Amino acid sequence: MPADGALPRKGLACISTMKVLIVDDSPLIRVRLAELLADVEGIEIVAQADNADQAVDLVIALQPDVAIVDVRMPGRSGMDLIEDVKKTRQPPKIIMLTNFPTPENREKCLSQGADYFFDKSSEIEKVLTVLKELMQESRGRQH
Repeated sequence: MPADGALPRKGLACISTMKVLIVDDSPLIRVRLAELLADVEGIEIVAQADNADQAVDLVIALQPDVAIVDVRMPGRSGMDLIEDVKKTRQPPKIIMLTNFPTPENREKCLSQGADYFFDKSSEIEKVLTVLKELMQESRGRQH
């Protein structure tokens, strides 16, 4: 069963290592996410970005399997990023994190193509749960 905040999702390609991109303007959040994921077997943080434009370039160059994205950032928002990333050849799963978990933000992010939407202050650990689920699904397809 998918973690809370999930939409029905398309499967990932069979992967042995899940490549993750972290996109947040807060260095503290990027560090917290990196620490949360550092010891998880099969997860590799391939890059971090502090804005949407840099993140789009990294998605194109590195083709991560998952992007963990802040909703509000200076300049272009995480919502803008969703639209650009979904146009790429192999778009990653998108996990949105926000300090502004309003119903309007949730609906907009999910309708634009985000796969998950979580509140940073109370649900950040759910990111780990989702990534582990995605890894299990992928490994299950390999057998």
